[in-house]
Amino acid sequence: MRAAIIYTLAILVANLTATLFLPFEIAPGTGILVSVGTLVFGITFTQRDRMHSRGRRFVYAVIGISAVLNLFMLVSFSYLWGQWVINLFDNREWAWLSESAAMLKDNGWRVFLASFLAIIIAESADTEVFHYYRDRSWMTRVFRSNAVSIPVDSILFNLIAFAGSSFFPLIVLIKVILGEIVSKFLVGLAYAWLYPKREAEKK
Repeated sequence: MRAAIIYTLAILVANLTATLFLPFEIAPGTGILVSVGTLVFGITFTQRDRMHSRGRRFVYAVIGISAVLNLFMLVSFSYLWGQWVINLFDNREWAWLSESAAMLKDNGWRVFLASFLAIIIAESADTEVFHYYRDRSWMTRVFRSNAVSIPVDSILFNLIAFAGSSFFPLIVLIKVILGEIVSKFLVGLAYAWLYPKREAEKK
């Protein structure tokens, strides 16, 4: 149950910070953009893999609950409390945070739709791949399921959420997608490696 709670909270935080970007320069004039939400979202892939011990039905139930909560959060942000957050950041002259909140408010419904479809498609693929390799080691299952679900999730989410937006010209969108794939994969594998290690230490 702990994995389900962490998974749901990570989904909500990840979508709330989906437009808060951090630039990472690989070389002068190049680089990728990684949202804070992406770093948080990387945790969900391994948490979902941990939930598989309870069976597919449990995993899909948690995914459904998370989607409903995510819809409520993003719709309420767009129409109820988003402008208050933007004004708060503006009054404190936190331009970076204010712009991020404005992007989320303007694209909230697209972020939800993108998140919902990406979760259903990418995480369903992850679930099936994980169960297909259920006789393999933990890290093998995590690596192979993430290798399928993370690119699918990153491409679907960003194209649906941001394609055509004035905030996201093509080159920026490509950098965001690449940044998400790399960061989600690294965060997911790191968490997968640390979790069994901690469990072994408890035994």
